[in-house]
Amino acid sequence: MGLVEESFIAAAGPGGQNVNKVATAVQLRINVFALRLAPPVFHRLKELAGSKFTAGGEIVLTARRFRTQEANREDARTRLADLLRDACKLPEKRAKSRLNRVGKVQRLQGKKIRGAVKAGRGKVRLD
Repeated sequence: MGLVEESFIAAAGPGGQNVNKVATAVQLRINVFALRLAPPVFHRLKELAGSKFTAGGEIVLTARRFRTQEANREDARTRLADLLRDACKLPEKRAKSRLNRVGKVQRLQGKKIRGAVKAGRGKVRLD
């Protein structure tokens, strides 16, 4: 098998009798291992692809939105390009939130009050 393989399958949906006669849906298979992606990009691609990623290392995209093979073929290729582009983007680093001393003291006071409320909920003992 090569890098990318296209096959045409019967599609459901709009098209009347034509949909029963003509295989208009496109199934695009791409061998991810043959792309030789860097490990971080590969893992992002695997996560983005989700259930479209097979155990054999392929991504299977099925395009059946349109009534013609050409439109579905273009749709599948566009979706594949978008998936690869998104996988190549580095995720933005999360900036740590900064808490000042006053905020920390207020948070701890709130926890003390909450703890006192909960401590007062125990069983009443008659000593």
